[in-house]
Amino acid sequence: MTDALLQLDNQLCFALHSASHAFARAYKPRLQKLGLTYPQYLVMLVLWEGDGQTVNRIGERLFLESSTLTPLLKRLEAAGHVTRRRGVEDEREVRIHLTERGRALKAAAAEIPAQMLAASALDAGELGRLREEIAALRAALDAAGGSRSRPMGSLNQV
Repeated sequence: MTDALLQLDNQLCFALHSASHAFARAYKPRLQKLGLTYPQYLVMLVLWEGDGQTVNRIGERLFLESSTLTPLLKRLEAAGHVTRRRGVEDEREVRIHLTERGRALKAAAAEIPAQMLAASALDAGELGRLREEIAALRAALDAAGGSRSRPMGSLNQV
């Protein structure tokens, strides 16, 4: 029994890991048309939900440390999609704002979720249930590891 438990194909973590890589490969050609990488797309999704968020808030939403997020934001700024501004009340706080170009990119990205839903071979209900189960798994693992978790957004996003 121990041998079966230690087989790679029996590991849920590996199934999730390899599925994550498959997602990145499926997104890549779609995002290349927009001039974005997958992590940059995630940042843009957060900003399209609400412009002018702090770096800390974006990091919380994406489960990223600022040391990982800052280079992403700098590249998005260099591409003309965002601007970084120091807080007026607290100069330690940095807020990220969409530029006109960054706002316009939202319309160009609008077709991506439907394309990814089609690529998944799942219907919207199945996808929503799967997303909820994975979010619950993440929350349980975060709780077991002492990390804080938060609910994910819309149920039917791929």
